[in-house]
Amino acid sequence: MKKANRLAWLGLLLMLGAPLALADTPGIPGIPAFTVTPGESEGVAEYSVTLQILAVMTALTFLPAMLMMMTSFTRIIVVFAILRQALGLQATPSNQILLGLALFLSIFIMKPVLEEANRVALQPYMAEEISPLEAVARASEPFRAFMLAQTREDDLALFIRIADEQYHSAEEVSFWVLMPAFVTSELKTAFQIGFILFIPFLIIDMVVASVLMAMGMMMLSPIIISLPFKIMLFVLVDGWALIIGTLAASYGI
Repeated sequence: MKKANRLAWLGLLLMLGAPLALADTPGIPGIPAFTVTPGESEGVAEYSVTLQILAVMTALTFLPAMLMMMTSFTRIIVVFAILRQALGLQATPSNQILLGLALFLSIFIMKPVLEEANRVALQPYMAEEISPLEAVARASEPFRAFMLAQTREDDLALFIRIADEQYHSAEEVSFWVLMPAFVTSELKTAFQIGFILFIPFLIIDMVVASVLMAMGMMMLSPIIISLPFKIMLFVLVDGWALIIGTLAASYGI
């Protein structure tokens, strides 16, 4: 529970660092969370929320985008969606189950990165040893290293060329260039894994369709007959363990 709280604080720190940094910057006065103004009638008070709270709530809306753009979530959910399509199951497992499995598998894969960010950024910030802006800068370094390790050089070069910027090394690439390059590489890897997943199930569909055609049962849908065989094959080879293990191994875990 303590580690989960730390991870939650880390996510909030990454998103709220900019508004908090403004409050600690010399020359910029702090902004109160809310103000109380006495009303015209006796015993009546008016409450107003400041722009800082509005900025914080707006920043929280970017958390789903950060989850997709800076973690392994994209690769995992795309592979799961392709797997469900290859099996011929339209709604099983449900989207909620796939999203939950992808989310917690992403947390498992990103655990070393989150722990490093917690060590170098969150803990010193909570101990009031560094400023919020410095904490955000420190927390971004483990994510940058993770994203660079998973980004293909040609994808990174593509977005550097589109941005029309010059960098002496990959470590100098800004997040605005690294993020789309990282997501592009993740999608490419996910489709490669999905292509390999499709092959055995496609062979089963072709065999069943050929047998039904040879028997003259052309009015019977091959999908109805092949679905139990595909599910049986997937269970016999322990498919979920193989896929999850492959996804984790693709990140070096």
